[in-house]
Amino acid sequence: MRFLKRGFALISFLAMASGPALAEEAGSDPAFLRIGGGYYDTNDDMGAGEFHMEYISGSKWWVFNPFVGLMTTTDSALYAYAGIRLDLFIGNRLVITPSFAPGLYHDGDGKDLGYPVEFRSAIEFAYRFDDRSRLGVSYYHLSNASLDENNPGTEVAILHYSYPFKRLFGD
Repeated sequence: MRFLKRGFALISFLAMASGPALAEEAGSDPAFLRIGGGYYDTNDDMGAGEFHMEYISGSKWWVFNPFVGLMTTTDSALYAYAGIRLDLFIGNRLVITPSFAPGLYHDGDGKDLGYPVEFRSAIEFAYRFDDRSRLGVSYYHLSNASLDENNPGTEVAILHYSYPFKRLFGD
């Protein structure tokens, strides 16, 4: 629970300190379809490939963007999640985005994280192109926040591309 409180406090602080001003300066972004892949369980010897797809809403909940996603690994683990993100712009090109998402996890043949409910806290560093698409890297932690005595958690490093959703189907 302490992990959740710290994550929420950090995201709230960042939102109040700089989110609205920086978002206005950089302009509002559209909804995105985000795809990516990387390395699951960077902190242990049970590593696997990780692939994900997300829909990031262009609407705002205060200063946050809601998003939903699905992650799978080469060990057949699955994680379905929904959460909030906060885009912090540095100029018009660089975007730092902390996010938080609870979800449901199934370990497949991979790492047992101890409980079906898992929480994902992430940080993303991305470059924004003229068409508003983004290329970025993220690092996230997945943990059950001690809902179960078995709480090994895991870390994931990923590369991803976010494409404006409307452009997929024409403007």
